Order: sequence, then C-alpha cells, then structure tokens
Amino acid sequence: MVQYYCQVEHLFNVPATAFTPQPKVNSAIVRLTPHPQLLLQAKDEACLQVVIRTAFNQRRKTLKNSLKELISETALNELALDCSLRPENLSLEDYILISDAVTERSEIIEEK
Repeated sequence: MVQYYCQVEHLFNVPATAFTPQPKVNSAIVRLTPHPQLLLQAKDEACLQVVIRTAFNQRRKTLKNSLKELISETALNELALDCSLRPENLSLEDYILISDAVTERSEIIEEK
C-alpha cells in the first residue's frame, strides 16, 4: 500500500548491531515521498488494501492459496497472472488488477 501512495527510495541498511537488544533481522532506512497524483487508480482502495493484506498475511503461500477466499484460481487465470507466484513477486499493477476484479465480481453479486 505504501507504493500506492508514495515513491519508496531505499537509502541505506542498518545492521542489527545498531540496536539494543539486538534483533535477529537487519533494518533499512527508506524515504517515502507522496505522489502528487496517484500513478495508478484502483476502483476501490479499501478492496485493494484487503487484497494486499490477505496476500501478505500468508506470504509464503502461492497467490492462488493466499487469495482463495477473495478470488478463485479460475478468475486469477483470466487475469493472465501466474497463480504459482508468491505475494512478494507481484507488482502494484498486479494487485490493482486483482483488486479491480474482486470489486467487479462483488458488484455483480450485489446486483443479483
């Protein structure tokens, strides 16, 4: 979601030894610069947030497994996405594509 609203620039890494107590991970310092205008527009930003959060809640699973509660594998295949990818391998554009498809399917269901 950060990439949706801001340009993200990696500045430098911070080793774990810089902290007390020392964590088991390294850190990074990034600069977030808000976009003057959104570069890409999702049909429903709340839906985009749900899709991204759902995907990354189970980030070691494949896309088809992590998002199966929101969108079917068949629907993902219709979007020409590789369902065997993990969430970190998708671009913001991919997430917007998925989110827009979920939004459209929700609208169709609500109309019935």
